Amino acid sequence: MEIVSLVRCNDYNYEYVKEAVEESFRNLGGLEKYILPGERILLKVNLLMKKSPEEATTTHPVFVKALAEILIKYGAEVIIGDSPGGPFNSSILRGVYKACGMEEIANQVGAVLNYNTNSVEIKNEKGLILKKINAIEIIKKVDKVISVSKLKTHGMMMFTGAVKNMFGIVAGLEKAEYHVRMPNNVDFSNALVDICIASKPALSFMDGIVGMEGEGPSAGNPRQVGAVIASTSPYHLDVAASYIIGLEPTKVPTVKRCVERNLCRGNFEDIKLLGEDIESFRLSDYLVPEIRSIDLLEGKLPKFMRDILSGLLQPRPVFIHDICVGCRDCIKNCPPKVIEMLNNKPIVDLDACIRCFCCQELCPVKAVVIHRPLLMKLLSRL
Repeated sequence: MEIVSLVRCNDYNYEYVKEAVEESFRNLGGLEKYILPGERILLKVNLLMKKSPEEATTTHPVFVKALAEILIKYGAEVIIGDSPGGPFNSSILRGVYKACGMEEIANQVGAVLNYNTNSVEIKNEKGLILKKINAIEIIKKVDKVISVSKLKTHGMMMFTGAVKNMFGIVAGLEKAEYHVRMPNNVDFSNALVDICIASKPALSFMDGIVGMEGEGPSAGNPRQVGAVIASTSPYHLDVAASYIIGLEPTKVPTVKRCVERNLCRGNFEDIKLLGEDIESFRLSDYLVPEIRSIDLLEGKLPKFMRDILSGLLQPRPVFIHDICVGCRDCIKNCPPKVIEMLNNKPIVDLDACIRCFCCQELCPVKAVVIHRPLLMKLLSRL
């Protein structure tokens, strides 16, 4: 049985958040059960891109501050870090840390921001898709890793939580290469599980005070959830978190892969819930995007029918040129390099598009939307 702690916290008042995080540690059996004084701890936060905390794209700095302060007071050395979308260099990190509020809170509590942009190869014998991972070097320079994710929807993976948060240990543009190598939904979600296994988070926390619904992970809308979620297992945390936003957990690709690989059962049979009643958090009207994969029909239709339907089901990125500012970020972050500029506006080759939606995910002005065919929406409910 793995513990999942659920603590209610309705806003980012620092004292309330700190109290909720302290209660989470108590529910997990106490900080001393997992961390030793003097250890170097990486708080692996979600810092996808330059976004203000109010936009609910990144882990809220108040949440990170509370965790860091508790750990530092206990005697640990705290490092805050992530590999955001796009290139991985100190200039980009500095801008992201500042915009997301991490620079300020690190100074307040005495935490260290990671500016080590070296990469290192991690062997992953338990990996199914990835037997080795090109990771950010800081992962090898610390004693323990704590995943500090944000509760959000995701255009490609439906939901992004504790497991997918660890994709951020992959160094810089290597993430784009993984998208190209594994455009298939099943393979990519298995790769995400591989990366999480290799990361070995000692604990996983999720900022679910205000989540994101709709076109996550960056173009959706903030949604009040009021939950601080923590667990001894990132796999079981995601089961609880996806349930809270009204999903059947096993419909989430990463959760389904975890079930297939016996990392969790995808329900509450192997979870010990502590704290608030999970039903008091559950939202039936949380907006979750239908995901693009024909893999959803695996085992439900003959292969020849799935092949025919594949073309009809494919969603596509749509560029809103009236909003587009011509920054070219979509081109820079397109893994298969199938976007080009025409009259300073992006045009995509849909035949070569792998539907990773990095263009939508990393657009700074939300000028990319994902069009999902009606047939896909209907079939995704099967």
